[in-house]
Amino acid sequence: MTQHETAHRVERDSMGEVEVPRDALFGAQTRRALDNFPISDLRFPRRFIEALGAIKLEAANVNHELGGLDESVRDAIVQAAEEVVDGRLDGQFVLDVFQTGSGTSTNMNANEVISNRAIQILGGELGSKSPVHPNDHVNRGQSSNDVIPTAIHLSAQISIQRDLLPALEKLRAALDEKANEFDGVVKTGRTHLQDATPIRLGQEFRGYAGQIERGIERVKKAQGDLAEVALGGTAVGTGVNTHPEFAGKVTQRLAARFGVEVRETENHFQAQSALDGTVFASGALKTVAVSMLKVANDVRFLGSGPRASYAEIALPEVQPGSSIMPGKVNPVIAESAAMVSAQVIGNDATIALAGGSGNFELNVMMPVIAHNLLQSIALLATTADNFTDQLVAGLEATERGPELVENGLMLATALAPEVGYDKAADLAKKAYKENKTIREVAREETDLSEDDLDRLLDAKQMTGA
Repeated sequence: MTQHETAHRVERDSMGEVEVPRDALFGAQTRRALDNFPISDLRFPRRFIEALGAIKLEAANVNHELGGLDESVRDAIVQAAEEVVDGRLDGQFVLDVFQTGSGTSTNMNANEVISNRAIQILGGELGSKSPVHPNDHVNRGQSSNDVIPTAIHLSAQISIQRDLLPALEKLRAALDEKANEFDGVVKTGRTHLQDATPIRLGQEFRGYAGQIERGIERVKKAQGDLAEVALGGTAVGTGVNTHPEFAGKVTQRLAARFGVEVRETENHFQAQSALDGTVFASGALKTVAVSMLKVANDVRFLGSGPRASYAEIALPEVQPGSSIMPGKVNPVIAESAAMVSAQVIGNDATIALAGGSGNFELNVMMPVIAHNLLQSIALLATTADNFTDQLVAGLEATERGPELVENGLMLATALAPEVGYDKAADLAKKAYKENKTIREVAREETDLSEDDLDRLLDAKQMTGA
């Protein structure tokens, strides 16, 4: 029986022979990594594979420009790598996230897939490494140690620019719209979960919009760090075995291709021994998650009820809320967003620990940083989009908030400049004890006229501009 009639082909690497599935585009090193890391079902996400393929593609273009690749080899690599970028070869990227800490296995997975696909394009035999070699041609001028951190930064840049920022801007705009819609709705403010002076519902929503607006700016600041990439440092940051113009030219091409800022670092030793830029970016994402958690919790509390709680806003009813209680509707969209926030906060803790796990010239937790960072970006993007469409857009104010304002004990605050803090406190306590309004007690206990009371206890006026 010939090799072509068997289920496998035999390939050789520096450690000897290994069997590879006959039609697989990956090769011996990927096969070994498959055996070595049967850890989880987690794989590198689409954005990472897209970025990795683009790095290989533009590296081939630049290596040809610099005289290091024949035109036919360049063309075949470019065509194969374009298929990686487009997602047509995703099934060939088979390795677990929990692998070698440098991501070498996945870098070689890409090199082998692109090499073998290029060989197919040129009419050669899979696994032959000829006329396109995974190391000599596809990986020319590169090392896993600079390619993988570059792919992390680039994929995060792309995902933030294309997925996260548009979703956050959409959420900010929706919250702003609700702030305007609810601007005339005066309600009781709350501090320490206790009644406070009046506030407009629109002002509360202006606060939520402001949180998201500032989150957008924080993420944009993080993009500045992510724009700086390690490519060109090769093994330990010295740039051994690469052309001095290689990284600059490749990063220019990547920036033009994706419409994001990409530039070679001025200090390769920090870029490979540490991934501080990803830690900073994750911190910005965590802050957005904390903002989302605050907004989600406020909205679900304000919508709680409908009869035994706040019920100051009505949430869209999207699904039945109970398997036992008929007619119950729960704030499930807000709960979903809160869980995503918890996940992103947890991801940040992992990234922080992983970011500190550089030993001398190399960080050795790069794959888990890639996974968690990109997962956080993707989760925040989809959640912000869903939260906007399924919840914020359909929110309505009820009459409950305005109805409670006249009974608010903290209206006594407005009397303090006239009667003094201690007297105002006595009025509030008496109003509570006797189940009266501040207005009623003030009539009994002060010399303030009705006009004075109307002026001082104007709840809307107390909310400011």
